[in-house]
Amino acid sequence: MKYKMLVLDMDDTLLNDDHEVSIENKEMLARAQEMGVHVVLASGRPTPAMTEYAKELNLHNSYMISYNGAVISDLKEDKIIFEQTLTQEQIHELYDYSLKSKTHIITYLDGKVVSETSSEYIDIELNITGLIHNKVLDFKAAVQSPAVKCILLEEPSYLKEVEKDLKKAMPHLSVSMSKPFFLEVAQNGIDKGASIKILAEKLGILQSEIISVGNAGNDLTMIEYAGLGVWVDNVTPELRDKGDVIVASNNNHGVAEVVKRFILN
Repeated sequence: MKYKMLVLDMDDTLLNDDHEVSIENKEMLARAQEMGVHVVLASGRPTPAMTEYAKELNLHNSYMISYNGAVISDLKEDKIIFEQTLTQEQIHELYDYSLKSKTHIITYLDGKVVSETSSEYIDIELNITGLIHNKVLDFKAAVQSPAVKCILLEEPSYLKEVEKDLKKAMPHLSVSMSKPFFLEVAQNGIDKGASIKILAEKLGILQSEIISVGNAGNDLTMIEYAGLGVWVDNVTPELRDKGDVIVASNNNHGVAEVVKRFILN
């Protein structure tokens, strides 16, 4: 099989634990691009927190899926080709739910992380994305427009129970875990798999010609959609049997292994 698209989750998949792209991964992704493969970053990260990595990997002629699938960007044209947001009313509904469930909630407006509270988990998101924290007195008053997504944040074992409840309480929204302490919420039907489908159809690439590589719950839809769904070895344990292949971990150049085994051979 000749694969034409390689879709990569970033945190804990392409990036090692220091949030860096290893030399091995970088070299193999350059080889893949030389063979005409579209290398696509697909992350829960905001778009601005992905662009430097795209530049580092020379993805100037490719595409990028951000906000867990809510935005698709054309890097060559430097423009958004797809965007789907939560409504203001849905965000306010999620805020009310966060109070009830005793979780923190953030959203993204004007390139900033907006929240009413502070926590160690919000600090992790700020560190990962490099975005400014707009801590507000009144979340609803501050959020008077649509936004691409929200994240509920809390201690992992508790948040896992919240995930189950939220899926029942709000079946009209897309809910998935990106990290054990990040519960991502987007518009109904929005996820990484759905956005890959949109992009593949635009490029005339068949489902069978796509490899997706991930590690967490918010990657499951793209793992299931791709012709070859690959987990890195540090995958969330309950997901290990839901892909086609498991490769080395994010700290051991798993992405480079994918390119060597399935694109270069």
